[in-house]
Amino acid sequence: MSNYGRNAAFAGILFGFMAFPAGTVQAESVLEEIVVSAQKREQNVQDVGIAIAAYSGDQLREFGVTSSFDIAAYTPGVHISGNLAGQNTQFTIRGVTQNDFNDIVEAPNAVYLDEGYIAIAQAQTFGVYDIERVEILKGPQGTLFGRNATGGLVHYLSKKPSFTKVDGYASVTFGVFDSDTNAFSKRIEAAVGGPFSDRFAGRVAAFYNEHPGYLKNLYPSQAPAGLGGASPGAGAGANMGDDNTYAVRGTLDFKASDSVLLRLSVNHAHSTLGTGPYKAKSTIAVADQNGELINVINTPANETRFSIQGNGDAGGNVFDGSSFLPGGGLGLPGRPVPGGDFFGYLDSNPKGWATSGDFAFKDQGFTKTSGLDGRVEWDLGGGTTFVSITDYKKYEKLLFIDVDSAPVNQLANYAGVDATSVTQELRLAGSTDKTRWVTGVYYLNIDNKSDNGLKAPVGSIVGTLIAPVDIGVKAKLKTDSLSVFGQLEYDFSPAFTGIIGGRVIREKKDFNTTIGIYQSFGNYSVNQGAPIPDALVPGTPFLYADSNSKTLWTGKAQLDWHARDGLLIYGGINRGVKAGSYNAPLLGAYLGAGGDKALPYGPETLMAYEAGFKSTLMGGRTRLNGSVYYYDYKDYQAFLFVGVGGVVINADARTIGAELQLQTAITDGLDFTLSLSKFDATVKDILLRNASPLPPRDVKPTYAPEFQATAMLRYEWAALGGRANVRGEVNFSDSFYYNLRNFDADKFPSYTMVNAGLGWATGNKHWEASLDIHNLTDTQAGIQGFDLATLCGCNEVSYQPPRWYGLSLRRSF
Repeated sequence: MSNYGRNAAFAGILFGFMAFPAGTVQAESVLEEIVVSAQKREQNVQDVGIAIAAYSGDQLREFGVTSSFDIAAYTPGVHISGNLAGQNTQFTIRGVTQNDFNDIVEAPNAVYLDEGYIAIAQAQTFGVYDIERVEILKGPQGTLFGRNATGGLVHYLSKKPSFTKVDGYASVTFGVFDSDTNAFSKRIEAAVGGPFSDRFAGRVAAFYNEHPGYLKNLYPSQAPAGLGGASPGAGAGANMGDDNTYAVRGTLDFKASDSVLLRLSVNHAHSTLGTGPYKAKSTIAVADQNGELINVINTPANETRFSIQGNGDAGGNVFDGSSFLPGGGLGLPGRPVPGGDFFGYLDSNPKGWATSGDFAFKDQGFTKTSGLDGRVEWDLGGGTTFVSITDYKKYEKLLFIDVDSAPVNQLANYAGVDATSVTQELRLAGSTDKTRWVTGVYYLNIDNKSDNGLKAPVGSIVGTLIAPVDIGVKAKLKTDSLSVFGQLEYDFSPAFTGIIGGRVIREKKDFNTTIGIYQSFGNYSVNQGAPIPDALVPGTPFLYADSNSKTLWTGKAQLDWHARDGLLIYGGINRGVKAGSYNAPLLGAYLGAGGDKALPYGPETLMAYEAGFKSTLMGGRTRLNGSVYYYDYKDYQAFLFVGVGGVVINADARTIGAELQLQTAITDGLDFTLSLSKFDATVKDILLRNASPLPPRDVKPTYAPEFQATAMLRYEWAALGGRANVRGEVNFSDSFYYNLRNFDADKFPSYTMVNAGLGWATGNKHWEASLDIHNLTDTQAGIQGFDLATLCGCNEVSYQPPRWYGLSLRRSF
């Protein structure tokens, strides 16, 4: 079906529903009361002096949230970063991010599922199903959520078993991506739960999601005839952007007595994925008179030089810190195609959903996560409760991308992990007439093994000239962390409440890594066997081992003023901290960054000053919330990518920003939400490469759009004996850089994303149907990118999926 036909069909169905007259059933309002647990106890979100975006499970479903990071689109001040073309994604909150793509890192924005910490940054991507609510807390949360929550945290809470009724649902969604592949998608989701007896209750939920690749691969179109033109193996050139995921979660509650609840939850998820869906755009390095890289720009249409140095060509030997295997080193006279990359590739339709890439294989990668969570809740009487949370998670993955994202058999990148995490939290909480308090201890153990590197496959340039190899990095990092924490709230008067809290952390890390060259045994395995001595680079493999222990602390002081019913004004100071760690860089980045000295990096400390208000107006029909904040970072952990790899460095930074959110029920059935976020952030004194002779620069953080806005309008009316609704969402994101050096070509433009939907439900909501369009205008919205101008004369870039049409049916009971 053509784009015009699809849009016309959707408009016709929409008009048909709207033609039914209104009835007497009352409409639901967007202003439902949401209870959050941001302070380790249940409170109305409007009574908590923290900038929180909270969404119920019903809202998530209506927004079309199926993956953990989807919620960022509806939350100004929150964005996404990550790597592997969106197959692994992390959250950016108020410009705070750290985009190292090695799996030994922990993110500065913590993600929790049912109070269980997700310790691996790249595991922040997971399917969303049977969720009670999600809470996004902005700003440092280190007092009560101690692990690396300097920027904030995202907390998903699943639905729990009921002791009073049996309930559940089953839903199916069918859709199609409006791209050259017309990829058909299907999703099946179901849950059921209820009591087995007066003391036992359980719930089981599961989902399955599948779709083929939406990014059309035209390979071997534009493949070079000579060196680098051979296929990397059988099945090369597959379409990209596919997904095949299933997940299941089971929860069992046992009431040991009227005052003791025991809960056991198990979960498992598995995804099979093809090579990451990157595209390539041609870029060109700009060098000064000494050959130092000073900028990267999009390659002009008639340009044939490898790099620009005044009126001449600096070749492939621009000093960028980790360049190796440069195009200019192959003896080529220049770019074979004007405006193309080093090997002549030029995307004929950069705005379209097609590309030509050789290293692209179906079902090449996977992610797998399993978890076991135990919880004890004990009401000790007198307003005091005891909670124990024991959580175990295992993470496994192996994913691939084509480095040049073109039909040239050059290099591929791979990322693998085999890790476990164990956490134990014990806490006491209580209250008196004037106080609320919580205190506890927290233990964390992470045992992480990662495999990262560059693969030179069969038929590749290196594979032809030398042999197929993996230029690999094996790293092991073990973390043991023990902390004690507490927070006290005291009512000075009915209107004024003071809050003070803190956490002391003792953390030990043991690290070792091997950076070397391994024989490649194919396109589905990495870093096999022992490294080859002195292969490619004399002195390899490079070995490093170290350990360290640090004592860190966080703190909070805040004053809340309940000026009147429905108006909270708050202000406070937070000290956040994220422990230091170790880099496990690719070989080129290791050499370019200075070898062993670049591997350890220090902790970051954030002093955050924030004031805000939360107001309920017009008899409860309107909420208006706002906040202003100033962040002062000492030794901010920033990821500096140069050449073909990167390392985390410490640099000071500062951010000043403001946020505003309006929610209002305009009339019965008509709801409107508007959210705005604006900040100005600077990372200070960044060198363009290790030991650069050029003066340092102040730069913008990566993956941090300075202005975001979201508007949502929903109208509901009686139709067909039930309730129909039509809804629309518009999300605007400012432009943002994806490389810390802030070069001109390393920036995604601003975009506006439009989603629309039409729904209908029976009066008791036992049956629901919806028709949805995501990315209505087929906007090309950037997700992730890498600057490879000195490796291939290109940048690899990835985008959010194309326009999608979907039809859903749900049966609840």
